[in-house]
Amino acid sequence: MHRTYIADIERGARNVTLRSVASLASALEVTVGALVCHATGMDGDAADGFTRTPESDVRDILLVEDSPIDAALTARAFKSARITNPLKIVRDAETGLDYLFGTGRYAKKKPAHPQLVLLDLNLPQMSGVEFLRRLKGNSHTREIPVVVLTVSHSDTLISECSQLGADNFIVKPVGIENFVRVAPKLNMHLTLSWSANGKKQSVLAGSGLH
Repeated sequence: MHRTYIADIERGARNVTLRSVASLASALEVTVGALVCHATGMDGDAADGFTRTPESDVRDILLVEDSPIDAALTARAFKSARITNPLKIVRDAETGLDYLFGTGRYAKKKPAHPQLVLLDLNLPQMSGVEFLRRLKGNSHTREIPVVVLTVSHSDTLISECSQLGADNFIVKPVGIENFVRVAPKLNMHLTLSWSANGKKQSVLAGSGLH
Protein backbone atom coordinates (compact mmCIF):
# COMPACT_ATOMS: atom_id res chain seq x y z
CA MET A 1 0.00 0.00 0.00
CA HIS A 2 2.67 2.50 1.01
CA ARG A 3 4.66 1.93 -2.23
CA THR A 4 1.63 3.00 -4.25
CA TYR A 5 1.10 5.93 -1.93
CA ILE A 6 4.69 7.12 -2.33
CA ALA A 7 4.48 6.69 -6.10
CA ASP A 8 1.35 8.87 -6.18
CA ILE A 9 3.17 11.59 -4.23
CA GLU A 10 6.21 11.44 -6.49
CA ARG A 11 4.14 11.91 -9.65
CA GLY A 12 2.05 14.68 -8.09
CA ALA A 13 -1.20 12.72 -7.96
CA ARG A 14 -1.51 13.09 -4.19
CA ASN A 15 -0.78 16.00 -1.87
CA VAL A 16 1.29 15.52 1.26
CA THR A 17 -0.58 16.42 4.45
CA LEU A 18 0.18 15.80 8.09
CA ARG A 19 -2.55 13.18 8.16
CA SER A 20 -0.98 11.43 5.16
CA VAL A 21 2.43 11.46 6.84
CA ALA A 22 0.95 9.99 10.02
CA SER A 23 -0.92 7.36 7.97
CA LEU A 24 2.23 6.42 6.08
CA ALA A 25 4.20 6.15 9.31
CA SER A 26 1.50 3.89 10.72
CA ALA A 27 1.53 1.70 7.61
CA LEU A 28 5.31 1.37 7.83
CA GLU A 29 5.06 0.74 11.59
CA VAL A 30 7.52 3.52 12.41
CA THR A 31 7.21 6.78 14.30
CA VAL A 32 6.61 10.08 12.53
CA GLY A 33 10.02 11.23 13.73
CA ALA A 34 11.72 8.13 12.35
CA LEU A 35 9.96 8.60 9.01
CA VAL A 36 11.15 12.21 8.78
CA CYS A 37 14.63 11.10 9.77
CA HIS A 38 14.66 8.51 6.98
CA ALA A 39 13.20 10.91 4.41
CA THR A 40 15.95 13.44 5.08
CA GLY A 41 18.66 10.84 4.75
CA MET A 42 19.38 10.56 8.47
CA ASP A 43 19.50 7.15 10.12
CA GLY A 44 20.77 5.95 13.47
CA ASP A 45 24.02 7.52 14.58
CA ALA A 46 24.39 9.23 11.21
CA ALA A 47 21.46 11.53 12.05
CA ASP A 48 23.67 14.00 13.87
CA GLY A 49 21.61 16.98 12.74
CA PHE A 50 18.41 15.62 14.26
CA THR A 51 17.67 16.53 17.85
CA ARG A 52 17.56 13.55 20.16
CA THR A 53 15.98 13.67 23.56
CA PRO A 54 16.96 11.13 26.26
CA GLU A 55 13.93 9.25 27.53
CA SER A 56 14.57 10.58 31.03
CA ASP A 57 14.11 14.14 29.72
CA VAL A 58 10.74 13.50 28.05
CA ARG A 59 8.13 15.52 29.91
CA ASP A 60 4.42 14.88 30.10
CA ILE A 61 1.49 16.74 28.60
CA LEU A 62 -1.26 17.74 31.02
CA LEU A 63 -4.81 17.57 29.68
CA VAL A 64 -7.46 19.25 31.85
CA GLU A 65 -10.68 17.91 30.37
CA ASP A 66 -13.87 16.74 32.07
CA SER A 67 -15.37 15.03 29.02
CA PRO A 68 -14.27 11.37 28.78
CA ILE A 69 -15.09 11.39 25.05
CA ASP A 70 -12.99 14.47 24.27
CA ALA A 71 -10.16 13.15 26.46
CA ALA A 72 -10.22 9.85 24.57
CA LEU A 73 -10.18 11.63 21.20
CA THR A 74 -7.17 13.68 22.29
CA ALA A 75 -5.33 10.59 23.49
CA ARG A 76 -6.13 8.86 20.19
CA ALA A 77 -4.75 11.83 18.21
CA PHE A 78 -1.44 11.62 20.07
CA LYS A 79 -1.31 7.87 19.68
CA SER A 80 -1.98 8.06 15.93
CA ALA A 81 1.01 10.39 15.56
CA ARG A 82 3.05 8.11 17.83
CA ILE A 83 3.88 10.99 20.13
CA THR A 84 5.05 9.24 23.25
CA ASN A 85 5.03 12.04 25.82
CA PRO A 86 3.01 10.69 28.75
CA LEU A 87 -0.48 12.22 28.63
CA LYS A 88 -1.71 13.07 32.14
CA ILE A 89 -5.48 13.56 32.17
CA VAL A 90 -7.31 15.28 35.02
CA ARG A 91 -11.06 15.90 35.09
CA ASP A 92 -11.21 19.26 36.87
CA ALA A 93 -9.21 22.42 37.43
CA GLU A 94 -8.62 21.83 41.14
CA THR A 95 -6.93 18.49 40.46
CA GLY A 96 -4.90 20.10 37.70
CA LEU A 97 -3.57 22.75 40.08
CA ASP A 98 -2.80 20.13 42.72
CA TYR A 99 -0.82 18.21 40.09
CA LEU A 100 1.16 21.30 39.08
CA PHE A 101 1.88 22.60 42.57
CA GLY A 102 2.28 19.33 44.47
CA THR A 103 -0.70 19.92 46.75
CA GLY A 104 -3.85 17.98 47.69
CA ARG A 105 -3.72 14.41 46.44
CA TYR A 106 -0.29 15.13 44.93
CA ALA A 107 1.20 16.54 48.16
CA LYS A 108 3.69 13.67 48.38
CA LYS A 109 5.03 14.39 44.89
CA LYS A 110 7.20 17.18 43.59
CA PRO A 111 5.46 20.03 41.74
CA ALA A 112 5.08 19.09 38.06
CA HIS A 113 6.35 21.09 35.11
CA PRO A 114 4.77 19.52 32.01
CA GLN A 115 5.86 20.25 28.48
CA LEU A 116 2.39 21.59 27.68
CA VAL A 117 -1.06 22.09 29.19
CA LEU A 118 -4.17 21.45 27.11
CA LEU A 119 -7.04 23.23 28.85
CA ASP A 120 -10.78 22.87 28.38
CA LEU A 121 -12.66 25.98 29.44
CA ASN A 122 -15.97 24.40 30.43
CA LEU A 123 -14.99 22.62 33.62
CA PRO A 124 -17.06 21.79 36.72
CA GLN A 125 -16.61 23.95 39.83
CA MET A 126 -13.49 26.00 39.08
CA SER A 127 -13.56 27.27 35.48
CA GLY A 128 -10.81 26.83 32.94
CA VAL A 129 -10.35 30.61 32.95
CA GLU A 130 -9.64 30.62 36.69
CA PHE A 131 -7.24 27.70 36.28
CA LEU A 132 -5.41 29.66 33.60
CA ARG A 133 -5.30 32.76 35.80
CA ARG A 134 -3.68 30.82 38.66
CA LEU A 135 -1.24 28.97 36.41
CA LYS A 136 -0.03 32.14 34.67
CA GLY A 137 0.01 34.05 37.94
CA ASN A 138 2.55 31.72 39.56
CA SER A 139 6.27 32.08 38.86
CA HIS A 140 6.72 28.29 38.89
CA THR A 141 4.20 27.64 36.14
CA ARG A 142 3.70 30.82 34.11
CA GLU A 143 6.19 29.76 31.43
CA ILE A 144 4.39 26.48 30.71
CA PRO A 145 2.66 26.79 27.31
CA VAL A 146 -1.13 26.55 27.55
CA VAL A 147 -3.34 25.66 24.61
CA VAL A 148 -7.01 26.38 25.28
CA LEU A 149 -9.53 23.91 23.86
CA THR A 150 -12.67 25.65 22.60
CA VAL A 151 -15.84 24.64 20.81
CA SER A 152 -15.58 27.58 18.42
CA HIS A 153 -13.18 30.32 17.37
CA SER A 154 -15.97 32.75 18.28
CA ASP A 155 -15.89 31.69 21.93
CA THR A 156 -16.39 34.86 23.97
CA LEU A 157 -13.77 33.71 26.50
CA ILE A 158 -10.93 33.58 23.95
CA SER A 159 -10.13 37.27 24.39
CA GLU A 160 -10.00 36.93 28.17
CA CYS A 161 -7.77 33.85 27.91
CA SER A 162 -5.41 35.71 25.57
CA GLN A 163 -5.09 38.52 28.08
CA LEU A 164 -4.34 35.99 30.84
CA GLY A 165 -1.51 34.49 28.79
CA ALA A 166 -2.97 31.55 26.84
CA ASP A 167 -0.46 30.66 24.13
CA ASN A 168 -2.86 29.35 21.48
CA PHE A 169 -6.26 27.84 20.82
CA ILE A 170 -7.56 24.63 19.26
CA VAL A 171 -11.17 23.95 18.30
CA LYS A 172 -12.27 20.59 19.68
CA PRO A 173 -11.97 17.74 19.05
CA VAL A 174 -8.17 17.77 19.10
CA GLY A 175 -6.77 16.23 15.91
CA ILE A 176 -3.12 15.74 15.07
CA GLU A 177 -3.40 18.29 12.26
CA ASN A 178 -4.65 21.18 14.39
CA PHE A 179 -2.30 20.27 17.21
CA VAL A 180 0.85 20.23 15.07
CA ARG A 181 -0.33 23.42 13.38
CA VAL A 182 0.06 25.33 16.63
CA ALA A 183 3.20 23.52 17.85
CA PRO A 184 5.68 25.84 16.07
CA LYS A 185 3.91 28.85 17.57
CA LEU A 186 4.62 27.34 20.99
CA ASN A 187 8.31 27.00 20.12
CA MET A 188 7.84 23.22 20.03
CA HIS A 189 8.71 20.50 17.57
CA LEU A 190 8.66 16.74 17.11
CA THR A 191 11.99 15.18 17.86
CA LEU A 192 13.48 11.76 18.48
CA SER A 193 13.84 10.00 21.78
CA TRP A 194 15.32 6.63 22.65
CA SER A 195 13.19 4.13 24.53
CA ALA A 196 14.63 1.80 27.16
CA ASN A 197 15.09 -0.92 24.52
CA GLY A 198 16.95 1.43 22.20
CA LYS A 199 14.12 2.07 19.75
CA LYS A 200 13.37 5.48 18.26
CA GLN A 201 10.17 7.22 19.22
CA SER A 202 8.59 10.60 18.54
CA VAL A 203 8.24 13.12 21.35
CA LEU A 204 7.06 16.69 21.63
CA ALA A 205 9.89 18.91 22.78
CA GLY A 206 10.46 22.60 23.22
CA SER A 207 13.26 25.02 23.86
CA GLY A 208 13.78 27.36 26.77
CA LEU A 209 11.48 25.44 29.14
CA HIS A 210 12.89 23.67 32.20
